[in-house]
Amino acid sequence: MKKIFILAGGYSNERYISLQTAKSVYLELINNKHYKIKIQEPNGELIKNLKKFKPDVVLNLLHGRYGEDGYIQAILESEKIKYTHSGVLSSSLAMDKELSKKIFIKNKILTPKFIKYSFKNHKKKKKLLNDLKKKLNFPLVLKPLNEGSSVNVFISNEKNLFKNLNKLKSYGEILMEKYIPGREIQVAILSEKVLGAIELEPKRKFYDYQAKYNPKARTKHIIPVNISKSQYNKLTKIALKTHKILKCRGVSRSDFRFYNNKFYLLEINTQPGMTSLSLVPEIAKFNNITFKNLIEKILEDASTNK
Repeated sequence: MKKIFILAGGYSNERYISLQTAKSVYLELINNKHYKIKIQEPNGELIKNLKKFKPDVVLNLLHGRYGEDGYIQAILESEKIKYTHSGVLSSSLAMDKELSKKIFIKNKILTPKFIKYSFKNHKKKKKLLNDLKKKLNFPLVLKPLNEGSSVNVFISNEKNLFKNLNKLKSYGEILMEKYIPGREIQVAILSEKVLGAIELEPKRKFYDYQAKYNPKARTKHIIPVNISKSQYNKLTKIALKTHKILKCRGVSRSDFRFYNNKFYLLEINTQPGMTSLSLVPEIAKFNNITFKNLIEKILEDASTNK
């Protein structure tokens, strides 16, 4: 009997997605009589319940802050309990959009130009507009430094810049990034091997939170991706390189823009969703890996000291 302790819910803006992921995974695993499963919120009862349940593995299905930023990973490391997905440092680096982009640049991985903007050191409107025109130009992308699922991401022009900045004030600091038009392609890596790629055609302005998780958004999923074999190899090579540079474990998903025959890496996600609309299960299915097999492969990769 294998005891699996599922972590789900949490305190981030992606709580709902985490619970949906846990529901999908639980319904798949519950049919296996060799598994004993417990689902737990990362609350004040966590350590007590971990010690009581004595799991063989923790299946980390948390998303966003405290779940994929190294925080929960550090707790599990201190308890010396095997857990899935990436470790403390990999998770924290991938979640921090500024640090991860600096690592991409250092390793010659193309990523959109960016600046970190602090609300404390805010400039006069005219000065800021002029600086942004010189450094990034419009439109540009505003995003929090450490959120996932495109939470509070805005594509801004000169007219709506300050309106959108106002919505992000509570973060203190944000990332301002050059907007790259073109095609949205995402690549999944599983256990240091390329799982596959998928292209997304959102009906909305871009692949935002609604486009990802609301079926009514009618985002078109295209698989296989219509690019040449050499382009596909180049794309997946970048995703695998990024996964390895950040020392990710288990599954990761890298998000790209394809424009003017160049692949721009936007970010890497170390805890990709596993809901009915999620991309990694869809990519796996296309490559003849069932949802059950995918979960089992992620469980097999669980360890400590990552």
